[in-house]
Amino acid sequence: MTAGLDQLRTLLDGRMTGIGSLLDMTVETLEPGRVVFALRTRPDFGNPLGTLHGGVCSTLLDSAMGCAVHASLPEGAGYTTLELKVNFVRPVRLDGVRLRCEGTTIHLGGRIATTEGRVTDEEGRLVAHGTSTCMVFRPA
Repeated sequence: MTAGLDQLRTLLDGRMTGIGSLLDMTVETLEPGRVVFALRTRPDFGNPLGTLHGGVCSTLLDSAMGCAVHASLPEGAGYTTLELKVNFVRPVRLDGVRLRCEGTTIHLGGRIATTEGRVTDEEGRLVAHGTSTCMVFRPA
């Protein structure tokens, strides 16, 4: 287990904080380099077209991918997202569809980490996918 994973487990303790709590995200998996979060859609997540707003999937991806990096870090290290790329594949209804997002670390270097993520619906269909680049702040 990494210190970052231990810190993340303590911080989340089975429930989300911050933006995750606003979206009622849940924690499914916390492993070194791999994190899975989930949420259920609801009407207030909608866009003017009546489907899920892209920012919800983007937030889900950013959270899972960033935490995958966090779960890989040594004691005292930090990170921040430098770049986020999201591809939306299909619209999502707002009536309680369960979305699952898996974020994985692709590369963890001395200063840069890259990640990828996939959002799927309850039928296993791809809804959105993305990549992220994070800056890593190593301990002094």
